[in-house]
Amino acid sequence: MIGPIFDFGWVVDNSDEIISRTLQHVWLTLIAVGIGFLISFPLGVYSHRHRHFYGIVAGVSGLLYTIPSLALFAFLLPLTGLSTLTAEIGLVSYTLLILIRNIVAGLDGVPADVREAARGMGYTERQILWRIDLPLALPVIVAGVRIAVVTTIGLVTITALIGQGGLGYFIRQGLDRFYGPAIITGVVLSVALAVTFDRLIILSERVLSPWTRASATRSGG
Repeated sequence: MIGPIFDFGWVVDNSDEIISRTLQHVWLTLIAVGIGFLISFPLGVYSHRHRHFYGIVAGVSGLLYTIPSLALFAFLLPLTGLSTLTAEIGLVSYTLLILIRNIVAGLDGVPADVREAARGMGYTERQILWRIDLPLALPVIVAGVRIAVVTTIGLVTITALIGQGGLGYFIRQGLDRFYGPAIITGVVLSVALAVTFDRLIILSERVLSPWTRASATRSGG
């Protein structure tokens, strides 16, 4: 038996640990998605402009995405040990395919005539990228970031197996001790984090791209 389903007193007694593990979970997620985006953005832009390169990038990132997390951590342990680096290498690798695909898809969705009009106005390729392509591709790119963030929040719990799991620590602790409140706390807070970050990213997109909201309003009216 796993014992009581929930114990509010246990939550109160372990509130400091819960806050600490929650912050660790958020930090591991932000680092993974941030580094993943820094790697994916130039690869995505370059792949959009050089399609032969996209096949290679998609193949490598797809291969990394298919490697089971436990197998990847087991491979990394002799090299980097039970460290944050081990956790982040695995977490970052799982963001690449999602982010690169959405960056390329977003840029592909920019109408060619809009780019041609910008060139006719004397825009350089760099200006077209930053002033035309990225603003129009933003909704698709943000959608990729949302998926990457939610996926990473779930994967962070698995890194508890190497001592870096954030809220996964409580899930593992609960399973080891057959203690329900620890499991429920880890699961509920992980889901709450995923929902919270998803909503925050949606709000951020609306702030950064108000023209999409205006377009949706006109089409609805």
